[in-house]
Amino acid sequence: MKVLAIDCAASLCAACVYDAAAGRELGRAVLDLGKGHAEHLMAVIAEALNAAETDYPGLGAIAVSVGPGSFTGVRVGVSTARGLALALKIPAIGVTTLEALATEAAATFRGRAVLAALDAGREEIHAALYDKALVLTYGPAVATLPEATALAMDNSAVLAGTAAARIAGLAGLGLDIGPQTATADILIYARLAVAKGEGERPKPLYLRGADAKPQAGFILSRQQN
Repeated sequence: MKVLAIDCAASLCAACVYDAAAGRELGRAVLDLGKGHAEHLMAVIAEALNAAETDYPGLGAIAVSVGPGSFTGVRVGVSTARGLALALKIPAIGVTTLEALATEAAATFRGRAVLAALDAGREEIHAALYDKALVLTYGPAVATLPEATALAMDNSAVLAGTAAARIAGLAGLGLDIGPQTATADILIYARLAVAKGEGERPKPLYLRGADAKPQAGFILSRQQN
């Protein structure tokens, strides 16, 4: 089975095609955009399919990063994955950025618990703790820096994600640090999706509401007839 993996949860707009039977990547395309995923994702997917020398009918599943991450990017990725899956009559499988980061860290620090932690602004951290077998034991949840640091110290966890350095700095114990990125390599998403298998349709993982709020001063009052 060939799996198309897409990730728009952070600054990257990424896609790859993974041959699950052979256990190898067939092709990929990655753009570091920051913003504008909606305008570029289909072209990135087309480039990845071309590099893999395959096309949409050759796919057996779609993997997608569901966040936490950019509100807009996550929404673009998930809606695209669900639309393609519906059109192709194949499953779409969601993978969180936190489990992907933890898996990437575990490849270097084998047999260790991993705390995946992303800076979320407002002095908040999006965190998830995985044990030595990469089984989720905490989160995904919003935590403070002291709470995330306590989790890492209590479990002697390897740190991964954009908040890793801050947590290590507060701990002051020389905790090991894995990838300090906002998302994992696109191939990780494909492999995790294959391991998960078909389940519920993916949906965005938002651990808090959007930053943008309606400006009440500009709301027009309803006139009575």
